[in-house]
Amino acid sequence: MATFQKLAILCLGASTVLAAPSDSHNGKKTPKVSPIKQISLGPRPYWLVDQMDEGPLKKKLASCSEKRMKPSDWSISHRGGGTLQFPEHTYDSIIAGTRMGAGIQECDVTFTKDLQLVCRHAQCDLHTTTNVVSLPELNAKCTTPFQPASGDRPAKAKCCTSDFTLAEIKTLCAKMDASDPKATTPEEYLGGTASWRTDLYAKTCSEVPTLKEFISLVDDLGLKFTPELKAPEVPMPFNGGNYTQAAYAQHMIDEFKAAGIKPERVWPQSFVYEDVLYWLKAEPKWGKQAVLLDESGDEPGTFPSAVARLKEYKKAGVRIVAPPLPYLVTVDKKGKIVPSSYAIEAKKQKLDIITWSLERSGWLGDGSGGGYYYASVANVTNGEGDVYNLLHVLAQDVGVIGVFSDWSATVTYYANCFGL
Repeated sequence: MATFQKLAILCLGASTVLAAPSDSHNGKKTPKVSPIKQISLGPRPYWLVDQMDEGPLKKKLASCSEKRMKPSDWSISHRGGGTLQFPEHTYDSIIAGTRMGAGIQECDVTFTKDLQLVCRHAQCDLHTTTNVVSLPELNAKCTTPFQPASGDRPAKAKCCTSDFTLAEIKTLCAKMDASDPKATTPEEYLGGTASWRTDLYAKTCSEVPTLKEFISLVDDLGLKFTPELKAPEVPMPFNGGNYTQAAYAQHMIDEFKAAGIKPERVWPQSFVYEDVLYWLKAEPKWGKQAVLLDESGDEPGTFPSAVARLKEYKKAGVRIVAPPLPYLVTVDKKGKIVPSSYAIEAKKQKLDIITWSLERSGWLGDGSGGGYYYASVANVTNGEGDVYNLLHVLAQDVGVIGVFSDWSATVTYYANCFGL
């Protein structure tokens, strides 16, 4: 396995298979992993079922409480799958999501100053997902170095993977994705973790993985892959050279080829339509499972056009679309969650659907209606157990082929109970 280093290794359960330490980096050892055969969902999905209103769905889900759970490809990790509690895109999050039954692992792909591919949710999120602003020499290299809060002006920073070489990024410690807008020091800026998340597992220093390391780890775990090519936040071609958007899209595929991964195990993703079209034309074996992520209906008045474009996508050869949760459901006159016009049109066009992201909202019972991810069903979202009401419609009525989740156990439990 390629080196995937940590300054400390968390033991996530006795059934994690650890062999002798493999390669090292700066004197630190990393474990060798094998496929996890016995998954462990922990208490959360069972607690969520307990929170549901009485009815047939709760009865069905409760009947599965003693079922032996197995991994499922229907359960797709979001940023590792343990992101609710572990720093995203790290060894810890990936192992946690795998232990909770995610059959497909995600790496959001972006590039460094020296054109190495790494796993970060955005090209410019290092200031909220790592400790970079607390390291003076590296903070000075950020697009926008840390600036303290002053009066009504919040603290700010902007640090991009393209600001640093891979060697520099490898000196960073990943943390929970957050920042404190009231911070007056870099150390204070590292805080701000939401109350419904935790810093419990963020005290050790996990590295930012390269795409190569991610591929090696996930391959050793025997899982499948869904890399997302993140939209650049810098002008392309990068630094005025030959690294065009097409070269970037090809680079991601080439990493899987070099590792000997078969295209059948990979679902490349992008929000950029042109990226998917590129893969369909230049790499048809890999483009066959390309996923077009779609948030084109977010702005007021744009949802009808997002629905209308599904026909165009199908005609262009796209086979899988991945809109966010609220695009796929609505509430009918009887107060029942039902498929939306988007879901109905996607099915009409014979497009497969993946959706995102479950377990990314705050408390569902705090009066917020679940925020963005529950926006279209907010008026019938009143408690934590309602997550399964939404998931049930997505599975049985919309017919999604997979669900991204920040806590894989929630989706894995449902998948096992309904044989998905």
